[in-house]
Amino acid sequence: MSKAVFEAIESLSVVDAVVSQIEELIVAGVLKSGQKLPPERDLAEQLSVSRPKVRDAIKLLEERGLLVVKHGDGTFVSALTGTALSPAMIELFQSHPEAFGGYLEFRREVEGFAAYLAAQRATEADRDIVKGIADAMKAAHENADRSKELTLDVKLHSAIVDATHNPMLVHVMASIYELMRRGILAGRGFQASQGISRDRLLEQHLKIADAILARDAEAAAAAAEEHITFVENSFREQSTESVRTRIARKRRLLLDLPRVETTRKRRSGA
Repeated sequence: MSKAVFEAIESLSVVDAVVSQIEELIVAGVLKSGQKLPPERDLAEQLSVSRPKVRDAIKLLEERGLLVVKHGDGTFVSALTGTALSPAMIELFQSHPEAFGGYLEFRREVEGFAAYLAAQRATEADRDIVKGIADAMKAAHENADRSKELTLDVKLHSAIVDATHNPMLVHVMASIYELMRRGILAGRGFQASQGISRDRLLEQHLKIADAILARDAEAAAAAAEEHITFVENSFREQSTESVRTRIARKRRLLLDLPRVETTRKRRSGA
């Protein structure tokens, strides 16, 4: 993290000012759980304060549980939001379609609201980020880079939430998106395996991004909800088809019928 996101300190209480600025960046979601801070020397330069003052501020924030100092590795933001679900609940979500449906229902409502706020509140810098990710998604799609598509999928949703400038949304959804990023809750890995159209997904993501860039809050919310509804419906259809296929195979075994391939060969030879 080498770019200067910190501002020069102009305060008599230097340590408190450094602490306050880092806290503000954490609350706003600029600095997120697990993120590494610049080296002490760079921090001191960006903040225009001495290194001992930076060191004291970091120590104070470490005592408050906001930062973790790993000697030889650097200073990191603590894991402040935890995980959205326990390992046991994750297992349930993966094995029970109705639970996964609830996860998508939650995302539809929250992300619709987030897109609405983002369209209203996004700054020029926020819009640049959203546009940059959307352009990268087009390139990844053209190159059929599915791994890159998944990464950018999560980045776009995260950028939209960040653009709401609502600290609660930013931190709560960061935990949800971390599960997506790790492929735990059926991200694009599910979509690829179940045959959901990549073209449709790209179209939907671009529609959300375009509405935010146009500051059309109603359209942004509708596009976000439509996207999650599409994924939800596709998931339910594929789940239903899987159940039907399993039952049909068992029925065929009980009836002791020949396999479909054998039947087709007989017909073609007739």
